[in-house]
Amino acid sequence: MPPKAITSYFKPAAPAAAPLSSTRRTKATLSNAARAAILSSADAEPSPSKRAKLSTAAPVDGTSLARAESRDDLRKVLEAHPGTAKLLQLELDTLGEDWLLALQDELTKPYFLKLKQYVMSEQETKKVFPPAEDIYSWSRLCPLKDVRIIVVGQDPYHDDGQAHGLAFSVKKGVKIPPSLRNIYKQMATEVPGFVTPTHGDLTEWAKHGVLLLNTSLTVRAHQAGSHANQGWEQFTAAVLRVVTDRLASADETPGANGVVIMAWGAHAAKMIAGLNTKRHHVLKSAHPSPLSASRGFFGNNHFTKANEWLQERYTVEGVIDWKSLGA
Repeated sequence: MPPKAITSYFKPAAPAAAPLSSTRRTKATLSNAARAAILSSADAEPSPSKRAKLSTAAPVDGTSLARAESRDDLRKVLEAHPGTAKLLQLELDTLGEDWLLALQDELTKPYFLKLKQYVMSEQETKKVFPPAEDIYSWSRLCPLKDVRIIVVGQDPYHDDGQAHGLAFSVKKGVKIPPSLRNIYKQMATEVPGFVTPTHGDLTEWAKHGVLLLNTSLTVRAHQAGSHANQGWEQFTAAVLRVVTDRLASADETPGANGVVIMAWGAHAAKMIAGLNTKRHHVLKSAHPSPLSASRGFFGNNHFTKANEWLQERYTVEGVIDWKSLGA
C-alpha cells in the first residue's frame, strides 16, 4: 500500500531558508559544484512574506511573477511571458504538481532558464538520457507530501534504455547495474524475507515514499558527467531543501516530523552538507559501487535503521515495507 501522506502526522509549516552563516561554515567541505549550488540557492532565498507574493527571479523578459496556487494558475501567469513559458513547458507538463508549486520560484531563476536552454539544445542535436518525459518521473511517482526517505544519486545512467528518472533504477528488461546489485545484496542480508528482484526497476520504491534523486537530471549518451556543472546541482539542492526546510519548524512533539536521508558515498555527503538536517535522520556510508561497497556499504544496516527511526516518529504505519519491494 502507498504510504500515508507524511503531512497527515503534523501541521505543515511554512518553508524557511537555512541560515546563510551555517551554509558558509560548510563550504570548505564541499565540491565546487555542490558549494556553488547550495550557496547560490541560500543567498537567493526570499523571506516568507516576499515569497508569498512574488517569484524570487525574473523570467526572460525581466518581470517578476505572481505566485501560483495550482498548475493551471502557473500556466496562466506564464501566458504573459511566452519566452519563459516555452522554456518551462516540460516542467509545466511533467513535474508532479506539489513539487511544481513548491519549486516554482526556482524554475524562473536565471540559472535554471539558462540550464533549460542548454538541455533543450542538447536534446535537439544529441542523444540525451533519460527521455524528456522521464526527467521528472521522481516527482510524479513520489509526491512531496509522501517523502519519507531520500536517496541521493549522482548522474543518470548513460547507456541506451537505462535511465528513467530514478536514481539507481533501470527499466525492466535492462541488466541490473552493479551498484543496484549490491544494494539488493545488502537488503537481502538485513531485511527478513526479502527476495532479490530479477529486475532493476525501483518504481515501487518511489511509490512508497522513497525519493530517488540524482544530482544531475540529464546526461549525454555514453558520456558520464556530461551535463554536470550546468545548473542541475543548484536545482537538485533546492529540491532537497524543499523537503528538509518544509519540516524544519514543525511541531515540537516527538514523532511529529522528519525524513531519513541516505547519503551513500562522498558525493552524496557533500550534496547534503548545507541542508538543515536538525529534524531529520542522516545515514552515511560508502557508495554501493563495486569499488567501494566492501569499504562500508555492506553491513551499514541503513534499511533497518531507517525503519527504526521512522517508527519512533510515525508509528509502525510510517515505516517502509522493504520486504514487499523485493521479488
